[in-house]
Amino acid sequence: MLDLNGKSILITGGTGSLGKHLTKNILEKFPQVKRLVIYSRDEQKQFEMAQEFPKSKYDGIRYFIGDVRDYKRLERAMQDIDYVIHAAAMKHVPIAEYNPDECVKTNIHGAQNVIDACLAMGVTNVVALSTDKACAPINLYGATKLASDKLFVAANNIKGKRQIKFSVVRYGNVMGSNGSVIPFFMKKRNEGVLPITDPNMTRFNISLQGGVDMVLHAMETAWGGEIFVPKIPSYKITDVANAVGPNCKQEIVGIRPGEKVHEEMITSSDSFTTYDLGKYYAILPQAPNFNLDDYIKHFNAKLVKQGFQYNSGENTEWVSAEEIRALIKEHLYPDFTV
Repeated sequence: MLDLNGKSILITGGTGSLGKHLTKNILEKFPQVKRLVIYSRDEQKQFEMAQEFPKSKYDGIRYFIGDVRDYKRLERAMQDIDYVIHAAAMKHVPIAEYNPDECVKTNIHGAQNVIDACLAMGVTNVVALSTDKACAPINLYGATKLASDKLFVAANNIKGKRQIKFSVVRYGNVMGSNGSVIPFFMKKRNEGVLPITDPNMTRFNISLQGGVDMVLHAMETAWGGEIFVPKIPSYKITDVANAVGPNCKQEIVGIRPGEKVHEEMITSSDSFTTYDLGKYYAILPQAPNFNLDDYIKHFNAKLVKQGFQYNSGENTEWVSAEEIRALIKEHLYPDFTV
């Protein structure tokens, strides 16, 4: 059972949507946490987050201004840290396409800096956040996150005798996160028109809490090298529009550069090393540094069929417009009405 009481944790990108929700969960579930370091480069977001989680109330919380591109600053921040959650990334697809080198510096070089600092400073458990866009990437953001995933998985091969595990969690659209479609539609619905990129478009749906639960699950159960993928429902983009603005006109505007019609999280090529763990799938390294038979027995893991793929368009579980409306009210906007 995961117990973070008495432990020190650092979250890169800690002022983002998931970082803030992780902070809330950790402080509530583990009130005796020794230290919780929020590491990010946005001073305004840190200032605002410090109003919500002040040091005067939460004795262990610390706010570190820093960039994952800055190795020395990471090393300083990781002194006496037990767990690292790597959530920092440059993630906006069009911005990454226009500024590719900046995206590479943050998402790839920054990932390696995190790995190197964790190895140098004696961290014992590292969980990196991935994205559906890292699966068969068609845009630069996805390509950099695929490279990041590979770096974190391979980091288990260079740990030597250090007691450290690196794992990855991959999920799709987080409901209500910065830049996601529901807050966008909520703003646009007053105009009476909701822009639809493609009427056939589908997305996976996971709540912020679901994302947090995945991270904590990886921290508790990872053996090192897994890419965890959740079993979650899909929705149609048109159903989201109907849920938010049933009386709005839906205007087809076309797919944006680097965008897919359906989200993918496991390709058929991954099926040879993908195991069903019950609530989650785990894509294992092709050459894991643990005994595979022991892993299968411990988790009652079942190898998926060859050719298995997991994408939002061919999913077996869906949420309807009515269910989306209920989720919006439950998780995002309690006063939401149509």
